[in-house]
Amino acid sequence: MTSREEKYLELKRAHAAGRMDRRSFLRRAGALGIVPLVIPAHMRPAFANAEELVVVNWGGPAEAAYMNAFGEPFTEETGIPVFIDGTGPSVGRIRAMVEANAVVWDVCDSGVAGAINLGPGGYLEPIDYSIVSAERCRPEFVWEHGIGNYLFCNVLTYNTEAFEEAPTTWADMWDVEKFPGGRTMRRNVLGGVMESALQAAGVAKEDVYDTLGTADGRALAFEKLEELKPHTLYWSSASESQQLYRTGEVTIGNIWHTRSRGLRNDSNGQFTWTWNQGQLTAGAWLVPRGNPAGAEAAMRFIAVAQEPENQVLLLEVMGNGPINPEAAALVPEELRADDPGQPENYDLMLADSEAFYSEYYDEVQERYLELIS
Repeated sequence: MTSREEKYLELKRAHAAGRMDRRSFLRRAGALGIVPLVIPAHMRPAFANAEELVVVNWGGPAEAAYMNAFGEPFTEETGIPVFIDGTGPSVGRIRAMVEANAVVWDVCDSGVAGAINLGPGGYLEPIDYSIVSAERCRPEFVWEHGIGNYLFCNVLTYNTEAFEEAPTTWADMWDVEKFPGGRTMRRNVLGGVMESALQAAGVAKEDVYDTLGTADGRALAFEKLEELKPHTLYWSSASESQQLYRTGEVTIGNIWHTRSRGLRNDSNGQFTWTWNQGQLTAGAWLVPRGNPAGAEAAMRFIAVAQEPENQVLLLEVMGNGPINPEAAALVPEELRADDPGQPENYDLMLADSEAFYSEYYDEVQERYLELIS
């Protein structure tokens, strides 16, 4: 538990014991960067026997955005107060909490890796599909122990002032003569790293995972990655990926579309991206086993977060694409070009394969880190 979480729990105990009035509690919680939404207990439904529901994401603007898009609608519907924790639900932290029987989170904004690595080990509650709707999510992001919460992608992002013509494929990124300058890719294979390498080698999008499922296919991907290594800087954080473009260290690369969007908006269009051959993935709602508010309350939150109107709110603020197909028609015209879920964008991309990464992630990630070190 972080010091911020400990201080917040102290405030909660003081408020519950009557040593602190509601106004002081809210003011001091706000000073910690915490946004609790408090509703009288008599307004809560029968299943809500916990004091609050804690949702953890990756912080920054996402804290207020999640409260606005998901937290407030959930509390209005159920009466359960929501606390957004922005300290980041890493796979390691979720695992450690469950093993120590010290879970403080109810719903985690994680990803494919969390669902496939933690679910089979018994660290997560199974998604209750009698409460959560599988139909309100793209089918490729529905799992036993997690469900997609928004779409994002790794896309070919470039400096428009660096080239006479725009690059449109991963093969262009590998063409260092026609498109000179530094390259960038993520330090984790979960980001379209191997998929982009195979497409640069001429493998068709629809054949990528069949090819990666063979030893020869994985060898080809690593051969292409090694070919580009002398020209490539590898990013670990999203902010780092943006900074590499701003400083001119790279002219073209593979980064998250939300960060490409930020670069474009901040530069009056100097930086932009193409959806073509993008690697489509999703954030994922996970519920740690033994979550304090109970599994049912967590599932109710996920169900509220599936509402198409709530997902469009998140797109407007954060650029995360709605994962509920019903939301596509609600996206304002001016945001369609930024929404990976729009058919004209979605159909250009390749979706992550849970089957491939559940079997090969450890192997290919270890080999990739050895290659780029």
